[in-house]
Amino acid sequence: MIYKHFPIFVLFSSNAFMSKLSADDLIYGYINGIFPMADADGTLYWYAPDPRAVIPIDTYKPARSLRPVLNQKRFDVRINDNFEQVMRYCSTPRSDDDSTWISDEIIDAYTELHRMGLAHSVETYIDNRLVGGLYGVSLGAAFFGESMFYHVSDASKVAFHHLIMILRQQQFQLLDTQFINDNVRRFGAIEIPKADYLRRLKSALRHKARFTEVAVEHLFRNHAGD
Repeated sequence: MIYKHFPIFVLFSSNAFMSKLSADDLIYGYINGIFPMADADGTLYWYAPDPRAVIPIDTYKPARSLRPVLNQKRFDVRINDNFEQVMRYCSTPRSDDDSTWISDEIIDAYTELHRMGLAHSVETYIDNRLVGGLYGVSLGAAFFGESMFYHVSDASKVAFHHLIMILRQQQFQLLDTQFINDNVRRFGAIEIPKADYLRRLKSALRHKARFTEVAVEHLFRNHAGD
């Protein structure tokens, strides 16, 4: 999830197999433990990191510095209100020397998956302005975190906190964050062997969990925090 560095676990280029990435391609990839990223020229590659980074859902605790932000309810938190815009903000390079792995083709495919009810965004707002958020894919009882962004300090951290609230409430079993880096470590990410990840994935896919339900919608209407 977010701020991915270009990885070395290349399986194959999708351009050799398909004309354009589709929602069905994404579903097939995720259930088999692989996911796409775009090169600087737009070429898509599929990856299966070993080890794989995951975030234990049950052991997550918000950082002490984040707790006042949650209690003060600085952000309005919404689900799936502006999915495509979240992706486009996530695709913006972090610096002049940086590039993005989120191409227009990827945005189109994930937006299609969102329309199918399988890709979701958690968004943070101030004065009705989108200032942070994240997106990912939900299949069975597994959530695959893809990327996040922030334009205001703590905005993405609050979005992630509420993502965990949803996953706990809805009894998700697996939160996949793909690659380890300092950003996901602060949320409690750990690395596990690929074989262990595939076993967890298979188990999570056998169970059914809905990302959004009436039972949790009230948590995200007018405020953040708990």
